[in-house]
Amino acid sequence: MNTAHDIAQALVQIHAGMLAGEPRHQDLSPQDLAAWDTPHAGVLLACRWLGFLEADAQCVARAWQKQSQRTGHFSPIDWPCWPQDFGIDTGPRAKAFAPCPPALGLYAVLPDAQWVGRMAQAGVKTLQLRFKSADQDAIRLEVRRAIQSVQGTDSLLFINDHWQIAIEEGAYGVHLGQEDMDDAPLETIRQSGLRLGLSTHGYAEMLRADAVSPSYLALGAIFPTTLKQMQTAPQGLSRLQAYARLMQHHALVAIGGIDAPRFPEVFRTGVGAIAVVRAITGASHPEQAAQALRDLVENLQKSASPSQNGPKTNL
Repeated sequence: MNTAHDIAQALVQIHAGMLAGEPRHQDLSPQDLAAWDTPHAGVLLACRWLGFLEADAQCVARAWQKQSQRTGHFSPIDWPCWPQDFGIDTGPRAKAFAPCPPALGLYAVLPDAQWVGRMAQAGVKTLQLRFKSADQDAIRLEVRRAIQSVQGTDSLLFINDHWQIAIEEGAYGVHLGQEDMDDAPLETIRQSGLRLGLSTHGYAEMLRADAVSPSYLALGAIFPTTLKQMQTAPQGLSRLQAYARLMQHHALVAIGGIDAPRFPEVFRTGVGAIAVVRAITGASHPEQAAQALRDLVENLQKSASPSQNGPKTNL
């Protein structure tokens, strides 16, 4: 492996499971060659060929370079998964959001308060109200009803997007997308005591989310989904495993196209929760479907091997 292209070709073969979407055929520019030594220019090129967005490819190349410096040699086998190589401090943080359970279990994303109440009664551990409306009064009423519907149950309720109303109505937590991080006053939300979940779709977004120390990270979309128009390709299990190892200091939720037959392989990556939508709301008997998925999750968590969460790197 004498050239960056040779290294990239070898890396693509070794880490073929990291391919997501279409390969990007962007070659190395003179600026790339000036900025990187040969091995890590090869990493950058390989990440492009594996379909990583440019910001994510740059993150991986920098982390691989830090890994090489830390270990004293460049290893094409070991995909970087150590937080320190990505500039992540895993120690206690003074301005972290309130914690939630590390294993949130079955996580149902639901369209209205009635659904929230039904799933709380069915014993679903974690719920999210994703209520869409331009009417602020209607949103407030739905949030209030959803919060009331989980009272007396063990369910934890997150409110999607509507952070101000969630604070005022006394919700357990709020879930925000990446685009919301620019507008929402995160410090105000943190000081209110609300738990915060953040959506992520790759390395750059995970690092951005980690910097604000949320209560959990949602990782996705793992498999194809028709529920939402995604700007990124489905990430797949190999990437999910790398993400879970890197971000194991957070509670982690896998989301996107995950049906019951895929639950075992998803949990084997090290995440503590799986989010579902249509597996419940599209079922002919939603309560029965929810209870079956809940039982499946609990059994999988009981049988999970502790070694799955170790800081392995050879993906």
